[in-house]
Amino acid sequence: MMIEQPLDYDDVSDHARLQKKLKTPICLDESIKTVAIAREAIGAGACRIINIKPGRVGGFGESIRLHDLCASCDIPVWHGGMLESGIGRAANIHLSTLPNFTLPGDVAASRRYFDPDLIDPPIEIGPDGTIGVPPGPGIGVAIREDRVARATLKHAVLEAAHA
Repeated sequence: MMIEQPLDYDDVSDHARLQKKLKTPICLDESIKTVAIAREAIGAGACRIINIKPGRVGGFGESIRLHDLCASCDIPVWHGGMLESGIGRAANIHLSTLPNFTLPGDVAASRRYFDPDLIDPPIEIGPDGTIGVPPGPGIGVAIREDRVARATLKHAVLEAAHA
């Protein structure tokens, strides 16, 4: 259905030349670090699909702006994960409910990388291969402070510099 990031991450122009020669859509992933780069890539015809990773593009606000840009240009998106704990996964699931996330995402069960995870209830994959949106307030899960404390290797307090 797609070829994901076949060339170097910073090579929008060669992706555009390659995409013009292919029927199969190119999906840009590592190239898309900002909304501005996505706008450039879309304008150049470098891709027909984009993978949105909040950790790579600067958070959820930028991810929503990127989603909206892609939707306005008829570029479908899918959600990519970056080895988040359940805290990040819960937020990612909520993001991936936006209407232009039309392709299967890269969101997994919360125990996949962290066991026990830092949240309750855990994010689990249903028998049909789907993950439900956590229904609680905020991101839908409770952060287990005891597990966060056990997983913490170093604690630092940073104070703002006064001008």
